[in-house]
Amino acid sequence: MTKAEVVAMILAGGQGSRLGVLTKKLAKPAVPFGSRYRIIDFTMSNCVNSGIEIVGVLSQYQPLALNTYVGNGHPWDLDRNNAGAYILPPYQRSGKSDWYKGTANAIYQNRDFLDDANPTYIVVLSGDHIYKMNYEEMIRAHIEKGADATLAVIEVPWEEAPRFGILNTKSDDVITEFVEKPANPESNLASMGVYVFTWSVLREALIEDETNPDSSNDFGKNIVPMLLNQGKKLSAYRYAGYWKDVGTIASLWETNMDILDRPEEINLVDRSWRIYSRNPVKPSHFIGPDASVVNSALTDGCRIYGNVVHSVLSNSVVVEKGAYVKDCVLFPGVVVKAGASIERCIVDFGTIIGKDVSAGANVSGESPYINKKLCSGGICVFERGLVIKEGAIIPANSMVDSDLKVAPEKSVIESTFRV
Repeated sequence: MTKAEVVAMILAGGQGSRLGVLTKKLAKPAVPFGSRYRIIDFTMSNCVNSGIEIVGVLSQYQPLALNTYVGNGHPWDLDRNNAGAYILPPYQRSGKSDWYKGTANAIYQNRDFLDDANPTYIVVLSGDHIYKMNYEEMIRAHIEKGADATLAVIEVPWEEAPRFGILNTKSDDVITEFVEKPANPESNLASMGVYVFTWSVLREALIEDETNPDSSNDFGKNIVPMLLNQGKKLSAYRYAGYWKDVGTIASLWETNMDILDRPEEINLVDRSWRIYSRNPVKPSHFIGPDASVVNSALTDGCRIYGNVVHSVLSNSVVVEKGAYVKDCVLFPGVVVKAGASIERCIVDFGTIIGKDVSAGANVSGESPYINKKLCSGGICVFERGLVIKEGAIIPANSMVDSDLKVAPEKSVIESTFRV
């Protein structure tokens, strides 16, 4: 296998509605993660570390920040001859313009790009998973088994299996059945949304799928079952490492905490498998003489004068003297004012937590911001660009959203500004 034989396509156009205000102005793959990264950094870095040098990023929802972040692929060493990161949004063709209708349709609409690259194999990936994986080994297994398609799978707890696309296999890991979210699963092998296809086989399947008016144009719901029905050889590639889909508030918070609690599984300082990112140039972080930082991750530009416990802080975060931050994820530019106490909070870009604010897991009470549909486990989420009123009390499971119609006397938002 040569590098030119493989092209990776990263599906990065989803809205990520279960992340609520965090994706109001930002595509999910561009959401900050782990102090100095964005979610898409993991998939991009996996491609580069696996020797894949042509990477298409299929964007759609709120694409500006994601497109700017990926740019020409320089942080991942893709800005050179015979390599590249290519932003692939929907575009007008032959008098009509179509949004991507599904994961399969997104690849279908970019078949000209793939035909020009002329790969033998394509790797189809999601841009919203946290994991390290050598795709080269998966491609090699695909070739050795003579498969038409190979699906990466991971064993999940049996009680969680109904949430996933589940595969049934023979002893040699040849897939015999694929069931999307089965009520009574016969297997706990779940699809990870990582696929290797022989391009000629997939190209025909995409064209056929597009002619079916009843299709959802989705890989799991339509393409994989179609290939099985056609008698194509589909193989399972077993993965046993760390993997998380960070599509919910709870999973995003838990995965950030795993950086602190499970560093041997999600090692971000592993020189043998670097996670590359595009970071702003900032001065070194500063921890004041009276500050306390315990079991936390922070990066350049942070200024800590208060107490930070078991938290993940992005660049340019300020925690003032007398403030207390525990089990929190703070995005770039967040300020926590003196006397504020926040626990299990995710705070979006630039938001200012006012003096003496109390928010998060151990705060009780009634609030118009409580959103148990999206927030659970005591986690509170704050939209970007807010100034939270001094002394505000924000109970567990709240999502502070500036679009929510709240009576002035019950609002915790003092003002908003653009970030």
